[in-house]
Amino acid sequence: MEIIIRNTTNQPIYDQIYAQLKTQIIAGKLQPGEALPSIRALAKDLKISVITTKRAYDELEAEGFLYTIAGKGCFVAEKNLDLIRERQVKELEDHFAAAIALSKSCGVSLDELHEMLNILYEEEST
Repeated sequence: MEIIIRNTTNQPIYDQIYAQLKTQIIAGKLQPGEALPSIRALAKDLKISVITTKRAYDELEAEGFLYTIAGKGCFVAEKNLDLIRERQVKELEDHFAAAIALSKSCGVSLDELHEMLNILYEEEST
């Protein structure tokens, strides 16, 4: 399991941990039933507050991605990954619809929109 904390972003640290773990679970890099590092161990490894790590784990547990067994730790929960992916695709479509509406209102062409998307996609890949 790899988590990279970026101090150059405005995204809170707990949200960075949450997002990266969620992505790894959805991608199958973390398998159902797999134990995660303890809250304290992860905080120590990342050199961050235990409270920050706990918040990320709590949010993942609230969404059903993790479960906790007292005295044993946190584990990856069984999830219907097809349903999760479908929800994410729907959310992506909603964002695209909003971007299209905004682009039309300010006169941005479809070609310009494609170019922006390509540039942003490439920047995010690096």
